[in-house]
Amino acid sequence: MDIVVEDSRFLDVVDENLERETLSEEFQFTEGPIWHPTERHVTFSDIPANRMYRWSEADGLSVYREPSNMANGNTYDHDGRILSCEHATSRVVREVDGGLQVLASHFDGKELNSPNDIIVGDNGEILFTDPLYGRQGHTGVVREPELDFQGVFKLDPASLELTLLASDFDSPNGLCFGLDQDTLFVADTKRRHIRRFHIGDGALEGGEVFADSPAPDGLKIDSRGYLYAGGPGGVHVYHPDDGAFLGVIPTGAFCANFTWGDDDMMTLFMTSATGFYRTRVKIPGIPLF
Repeated sequence: MDIVVEDSRFLDVVDENLERETLSEEFQFTEGPIWHPTERHVTFSDIPANRMYRWSEADGLSVYREPSNMANGNTYDHDGRILSCEHATSRVVREVDGGLQVLASHFDGKELNSPNDIIVGDNGEILFTDPLYGRQGHTGVVREPELDFQGVFKLDPASLELTLLASDFDSPNGLCFGLDQDTLFVADTKRRHIRRFHIGDGALEGGEVFADSPAPDGLKIDSRGYLYAGGPGGVHVYHPDDGAFLGVIPTGAFCANFTWGDDDMMTLFMTSATGFYRTRVKIPGIPLF
């Protein structure tokens, strides 16, 4: 398979003869994959189908949650519980004792737009983006927003106190921490760039553009700090030092998100349009818990 090489440093990340394996192409629009490091499975969303699926090498593919309230982004907390962003209900939920606990649904008395992507810091704090995609057709339920901004929020997992960290976005989408957990990267899809913030005393500082990107969606870093962004045609990779665009791991269609897995954390699982794929890379990812 032909990779897109924009910078020779890309070959430090992937092999030039990279191969992509199709695990399934029977979906409507896949998102939010997460790898469980001990049970060795991937759970991911199919937003329009209103389902979450689970895949493992041993058991193959099965429906994990239906209905999912059009869940999009998912992650694990430090106790291995799944957190999900629901487009249809504008909620952030956590699995507890076989059910779902609502962690956030409103801010200042107004319904959230549609929580989209979600991460958990080393300190247990939950951060998520809140664009309007879940209030639009195909990946949501059409309805008017109550908030007049699209922001990035912080959620205390114990008190459930919700704090607005930043709101100067057109469409905040994927987000991830830097290796030091003092840095936060946020994709603004409509503005076609990825911003970098410093996290200081519970607030965000800075916010300069780290890298231009054609339509960045899910964001993650690997164990050496390379930044990966889902986008048109595959996963776009950026150098940790200067934000230089290195190349694209191709998926054939728009790649919304991805996660690393397997025992060595060097298999990249990718959710792209109607498909679910995997490939091998040279640098391990970072386990979610």
